[in-house]
Amino acid sequence: MNSEKETSQQKNYIQKSLFYRFSQFVGFLLGARFFVALLLTFALYVSTFFLFNQDESFRKFVFDFKVHGIIFCTVLTILAGGTINQFYDFEKDHIVKPFRTRIQSFIKQKYFLYAYLALTIISLSVAWLISHKVFVFFLIYQFFMWFYSHKLSRILLVNNLTFVSLTLYPFFGMMVYYETFSKKVLLMAIFLFLILLCIDIVKDALTKSVDKAFGYTTIPNYFNSRTYKGIIISLLTVTIAVSMKLIMRTGIAGFMAYYFTGGLFVMIACVYLLLNSSRKSNFLTLNILRLWVFVGIIAMLLNGIEGKL
Repeated sequence: MNSEKETSQQKNYIQKSLFYRFSQFVGFLLGARFFVALLLTFALYVSTFFLFNQDESFRKFVFDFKVHGIIFCTVLTILAGGTINQFYDFEKDHIVKPFRTRIQSFIKQKYFLYAYLALTIISLSVAWLISHKVFVFFLIYQFFMWFYSHKLSRILLVNNLTFVSLTLYPFFGMMVYYETFSKKVLLMAIFLFLILLCIDIVKDALTKSVDKAFGYTTIPNYFNSRTYKGIIISLLTVTIAVSMKLIMRTGIAGFMAYYFTGGLFVMIACVYLLLNSSRKSNFLTLNILRLWVFVGIIAMLLNGIEGKL
């Protein structure tokens, strides 16, 4: 009888221990924004091979270990940036993201710092092995990742511009690496920059009260609702103009042509939603724009496959 009771207690202990470890693992992945890093890695590979890499064959690209090393360093840097950002935003996330914070509570904050240091050191070590220029590139990237979380995320407008710039920084690096400079690439970069900027500002609108309470000065909590909507609608209008320029002046074709044409209607739909200042309209706008960025990655992939065949 006692033996059965002890066995049952051992099973319960193992189950609780496994649940605890699993919760720690999931908490770390969420804290480090692993899934965001995964999406950016996919986008980086697609854009590198189908947009920036104009001359190399697929075989040569696969065995270009320098490129894979740069993308690997990028992933580690993004994970490190997400980890340190979670450390600085922990109190705010208690209110904004209660479910994620509850899972992360299984991990002590000091372990996020250890993970940040480990990811940073590994990334810079690999970058050093690739070349000194790549090392400097990632040193700058990691410094601004930390400085954004430490200081810049609280400064009006600077927070949005820095966040979007850091998101696009690896793509800029690949463009320089392959020396792919053209009007089409520039306009596509501007288009993506504007959409990501709109996403970040609309996201701030959903958390404006909490941001204000914790000292984050954002466009939605600094300006009134009318001014905020005017800024977003102006940005979407410029995005529409950039889309039209891409369609009519750069000779873009295939799935990307359909993407930018469809984008005109998406931007107009977002403008219509933003005219209603409700929280629901902001939430819908945010997710429509996020989905459209993902659709753009898929469109580039399909367009690239079509062009390579």
